Order: sequence, then structure tokens, then C-alpha cells
Amino acid sequence: MSAYLIFTRDKTLDEQEMAIYSKEAAATLAGHEAKPLALYGAHEDLEGPPTEGAVIMQFPSMEAAKAWYDGPAYRKVREHRFKGAAYRVVLIQGV
Repeated sequence: MSAYLIFTRDKTLDEQEMAIYSKEAAATLAGHEAKPLALYGAHEDLEGPPTEGAVIMQFPSMEAAKAWYDGPAYRKVREHRFKGAAYRVVLIQGV
């Protein structure tokens, strides 16, 4: 069953760190079945605090999403995201 990782950026803290993350993140998907569904496109906050943007990634399963997220390549790159911005990340199983 498909699963979705939803990244919501609340606030940029360090643009240089985010530039490194943006440059390196896509390469971490090599060897993983992942499909980007939304990448910081136009958005409207209908409820809750304002957000700077969001990413939605589709994976074939929750296990596949976790394999990428917790894999060594993304673990290394995500450190730049941790330093560069405040995010919320949700993993949700599809129906």
C-alpha cells in the first residue's frame, strides 16, 4: 500500500544550509522507488500557522519510505535541513 512523506517547512533559519540540502537531497533517492507529487509549489494555508512550503513524496510502502528516510545517504543530507529550517515531517499510509 502506498505511503506518503509530507515535509512542511515552517521557517527558514539558514539559507546556506538549505542551499546545500536542496542541492544534495535529490541524489539520495537513487535506488528508491519514490515519486514527488508536490515540490514547494503554490500553496494556501487554510488552517494553522503559516508555512513557507511543502513537499509530498509517494513511496510504495511505509517501510520503503522509512528505508529512504533512515538510510545513510539521506541521514547525512538531512542534517543540513535540520540546521537550515524548522520542518514538520509526517509519514502517512495511503488507502
